[in-house]
Amino acid sequence: MDASYDVRIWKTEVYQGTEVSTYTVRWRVAKAAFRAPFRLKAQAESFKAELTVAANKGEAFSVEDGRPLSWKRDEQAVSWFTLVCAYMDAKWPYASGNHRRSIAEALTDATEAVSAGGNGRPAQKELRAALRDWVFSTRTRDGERGPRKDQSPAIRWLAPPADIEHVIRWLQNNTIDVRELTQSKHGASLTRSILDRISRTQDGTAAAGNTVKRKRQVLNNLFKFAIEINALTENPLHNITWTRPKTEEAVDPGVVTNPTQARAILSEVGKEGAMGKRLVAFFGCMYYAALRPEEVIDLRKENIATLPDAGGWGAFILTNVAPEVGTKWTDDGSARQRRGLKHRAPKAKRSVPIHPDLVALLRAHMAEFPADREGRIFTGPRRGIIRDSTYLPVWHAARKRALTPAERASGIAGRPYDFRHACVSAWLNAGVNPPQVAEWAGHGVEVLLRVYAKCISGGQAEAMRRIEAALPPVSPKPPDSPEQAR
Repeated sequence: MDASYDVRIWKTEVYQGTEVSTYTVRWRVAKAAFRAPFRLKAQAESFKAELTVAANKGEAFSVEDGRPLSWKRDEQAVSWFTLVCAYMDAKWPYASGNHRRSIAEALTDATEAVSAGGNGRPAQKELRAALRDWVFSTRTRDGERGPRKDQSPAIRWLAPPADIEHVIRWLQNNTIDVRELTQSKHGASLTRSILDRISRTQDGTAAAGNTVKRKRQVLNNLFKFAIEINALTENPLHNITWTRPKTEEAVDPGVVTNPTQARAILSEVGKEGAMGKRLVAFFGCMYYAALRPEEVIDLRKENIATLPDAGGWGAFILTNVAPEVGTKWTDDGSARQRRGLKHRAPKAKRSVPIHPDLVALLRAHMAEFPADREGRIFTGPRRGIIRDSTYLPVWHAARKRALTPAERASGIAGRPYDFRHACVSAWLNAGVNPPQVAEWAGHGVEVLLRVYAKCISGGQAEAMRRIEAALPPVSPKPPDSPEQAR
């Protein structure tokens, strides 16, 4: 952009019309002349005064439009609140419900860190609730209009609920200009304050390493988005040195059940009334086929490729999952949103073998509890979709009766997902090739070996035998007699 310090401001020109008068401010930048008409004299004088102040300060003016360059910078300013709302709107149409909720959690923490203090600041609980439950839920905030796919930082939403309206108004006026994050004086400290906040829980204790890693990734993507819309010129995270907390992805072998413990839990599940009987095969799918809970919940008759009448192996062909994410994070306001398989393309499929014991469980279940109209195999007593709050109490009650106090205290099978861990560990320890296990479990091979490294056991003796065969030890021949030994 061409700029010049050669500025001259002329006398305001007045046109007296029969009905309306016009006041035109005239000035020159370099050799270019400019005019700005106003209906009111006060407006013209105010505009002229602002031009005069900028010229007296020695500011550069644009030769293109005649305005001070500082005005251009102010026009490009984007508040943190505007940025995070625009980012959430841009991500919403393409993210799963769980991912939307994850983004909201990270942005809520970060917004706390860059909001002004003082007496007018809403209470932390009030602030977080408004952000999490309304601001970052595009569907809730936009009502029936649904999510927008534009990437404009402008906020256009419905009026907020009366009980949080004051919080929203406060946020709109009390978060930083995002350009402050890259300024030499305070940018690094502001960025570090955001990272420090996502590294702690609400009570101030250190957050889990995986949680911090996930939230930092959200921030990194947010700043990339800010660069795309010209709100930032660089990523603030690149300007500071920050040590990430150590992460632990490997499954703890202590949570993995052995076959006796697993079968005992399944037996006790069936004793938990009408709901328990419906959940024996439900949990069996996790233990014998390594299905995730959201995969079992969406399991339909069409997903069973083969199911022999007596003995033998069957096969699942999985196509969809239905994770429970909450009504604020789905497109239609339901608690669960059906989507493609985790970490797979929308129409991807996954084949999983059905163990003979699970074949028997599924046969018994389907004979007693017919599928619903959509073909869903597992439903509640009223034919509704099973909720987490429905199956978790059954699990904990059965676990309490099936395991000893020492086993319960050790954390064995603390949650239904641990049945999946037990299944994958069993496959690996049985000698099934890792690529095959990864395909059945819906993992990448690298992730599989990293996550289940501590659960692979029993192979050390065989490994040492093979090493000894390939590299025989060299040892001195035992002496034939005491005299030879001398």
